[in-house]
Amino acid sequence: MTTIKTVIVEDSRLARNELKELIKAHPEIEVIGEAENVDTAFAMINELKPRLIFLDINMPGKDGFELLEMLEDVPVTVFTTAFDEYAIKSFEYNALDYLLKPINSVRFADAVHKIKDKIVNDHPENATENHLLTEESQIFIKDGEKCWLVKIGEVFLFEIVGNYTRVYFRDQKPLIYKSLNQIEERLPENLFFRASRQQIINLKYIKNVDNWFNGKLKATMQNGEEIEISRRQSALFRDMLSL
Repeated sequence: MTTIKTVIVEDSRLARNELKELIKAHPEIEVIGEAENVDTAFAMINELKPRLIFLDINMPGKDGFELLEMLEDVPVTVFTTAFDEYAIKSFEYNALDYLLKPINSVRFADAVHKIKDKIVNDHPENATENHLLTEESQIFIKDGEKCWLVKIGEVFLFEIVGNYTRVYFRDQKPLIYKSLNQIEERLPENLFFRASRQQIINLKYIKNVDNWFNGKLKATMQNGEEIEISRRQSALFRDMLSL
């Protein structure tokens, strides 16, 4: 297996050193950076593009959750914290794992096993060198007190709601403060299609497509949601799928 490039985000030098000692027993993990606060971590992650981060939740100033909110493409994330009250909340983010300090070597080895399984299954060789997201890329979504780490491939619909965009995945539909055009620029073109000025759909989640009024098409999604495709986009859709 190729080396898993890793950044440690932790304000305590002692805790960073303890993590590095644990990592020494797992040569497949390579620490390429350490950050003691969120702003440093944000710059480092964007520059070094690690596949994995060990992320402390409770840090002075901005916390670990705020870092995830700042990132557009979130690496595989393992939370580390001394406060188990965060455990349930962290799993709302779909973090890969949660390590309670002090971390013992057996528990850490279990986390490494999960990390390797996840990264192998995510097919990193499919990642692009440009700034497009892939189907396996994770995005961080925060709506009020609720937060999620979601794979792009799990999102079946993006929809404009005023100055916000509603993101539909599983049984969730939170709002994010980004325009549909901003989102579309980074989506994998082979997976998503701009149905209209208001909506972008995930092609994998289309159940069927029917002819609609005035040369338009109507796509029915797997959850029963019906999406009207504009006349112009219907023509593109027919060409794309040779309909």
